[in-house]
Amino acid sequence: MPDFVLTEEQRMVRDLARDFAQNEIAPRAAYHDQTGEFPREICEKAFRTGLLNPGLPEDLGGAGMSCFEECLIAEELAVACSGIGTAMMVNTLATAPLLVGASDEQKRKWLAPMTEKLQFAAYAVTEPDAGSDVMGIKTTARKVGEEYVINGQKMWISGAGVADWFFVLAYTKKEAGIRGMSAFVVPADAEGVSIGKKEDNMGQRASDTRGITFSEVKVPVENRIGAEGKGWMLAMAAFDHTRPPVAAAAVGVGRAAMEHAIRYSKERRAFGVAIHRHQAVAFMIADMAMGLDAARLLVWRAAWTYDQGKKNSYEAASAKAFAADTGMRVCTDAVQIYGGYGFNKEYPVEKLMRDAKIFQIYEGTSQIQRIIVSKGIISQTR
Repeated sequence: MPDFVLTEEQRMVRDLARDFAQNEIAPRAAYHDQTGEFPREICEKAFRTGLLNPGLPEDLGGAGMSCFEECLIAEELAVACSGIGTAMMVNTLATAPLLVGASDEQKRKWLAPMTEKLQFAAYAVTEPDAGSDVMGIKTTARKVGEEYVINGQKMWISGAGVADWFFVLAYTKKEAGIRGMSAFVVPADAEGVSIGKKEDNMGQRASDTRGITFSEVKVPVENRIGAEGKGWMLAMAAFDHTRPPVAAAAVGVGRAAMEHAIRYSKERRAFGVAIHRHQAVAFMIADMAMGLDAARLLVWRAAWTYDQGKKNSYEAASAKAFAADTGMRVCTDAVQIYGGYGFNKEYPVEKLMRDAKIFQIYEGTSQIQRIIVSKGIISQTR
């Protein structure tokens, strides 16, 4: 377990991300929030800086950073803007199943090029009628000779409009349940792939979220990742890798809200003194600080466990749920400290509160995380 003192290398990674976030992301955050424009220029700079795809292994041309280091990056990016941070980190979820289950040849074909030039990939699992209930997906892939023909719809897919390829989960044998799901890489320009309109979301508006329709889309057998029936395992294994950085981003949003609230509480006066001198406000700030510290420690534990090569589903779910709920509460309290100004778009905490909400929903809702945690702790208790 980390000794709570970052190594020199880890500090360098954190500081690189912090400097990039404050110099490149923060000045553009309001613009991208207002317009919903995808931050491609920022992603180009991040790619050149080495902050995109940090976890891709060195033998594929990547930086080979640990999950722990990815968490350090994710927190700093989210302090500046979690929507832009999500746009930058979205590849991680799509590439994670390939790192777990793809052959060496498949990794060289689909992952190595992402280290050579700016490319995007999207994780296409969620459907209009299947979010938390992944077993409810309706997308199918039928084998015809040396090809699979894919039909179905995906929804709420982050990065869909900019992706070069998709990780797609589909049934190859519906009656087998989760053992009948298989995973595929589908190029975005394949015939029959149709990308929907950009969704007008409440928060993280810089992130490109869309639906995708697959209509008689043909992919070769070599685009299947792992054996038939292993898709569920690969799709779920990805979350063990990605939930800690997502939780770290929730900490980052909460940290930004707390820091804004502290600064405002020093400037705003009520009843003759700065409002932070009133116990009601001071205690809200104390709860923010304690909650964020606890959330960060859960994130670090989950990432460290993953980096040790150990199963971390329980730790990742704990971190994701606690950090998401804490981030939302901190942002809500920051709006409260700002009072009427906090409810106004000219002040920063309004945006942070909108951005924070999605952490309780995407990559598994807070309720789903609690199911994972409860099953884990109950099975461990004799």
